Amino acid sequence: MTERLAPVLRTTDANTAVAWYARLGFVKQWEHRFAPGLPLYVSIARGSAEIHLSEHTGDARPGTLLYLYVDDIDAAAATCGRAVDQKDWGREFEVSDPDGNRLRVGALHR
Repeated sequence: MTERLAPVLRTTDANTAVAWYARLGFVKQWEHRFAPGLPLYVSIARGSAEIHLSEHTGDARPGTLLYLYVDDIDAAAATCGRAVDQKDWGREFEVSDPDGNRLRVGALHR
């Protein structure tokens, strides 16, 4: 059995969020809206990492922190215009999406 976890992040504009996450290599997988004019719910993925972006007010709280491990931390940081910090546990940087959700990006340990 293959199991996955898809955290849900609150967004006020899913299409803007999809474009923002594309800088980190996330690609839109699908979207759902119950009817025209109702909130949008979108799945994005980067490899096996999946995030759901929801315009529904009760789905999640703004300001959530996710940790993403990547193979090439320097390339990811460059696409976000960030410097990589050396921490006791490894190299990482942090960015915030347009809704204030934080994404800490770290070097994949091998």
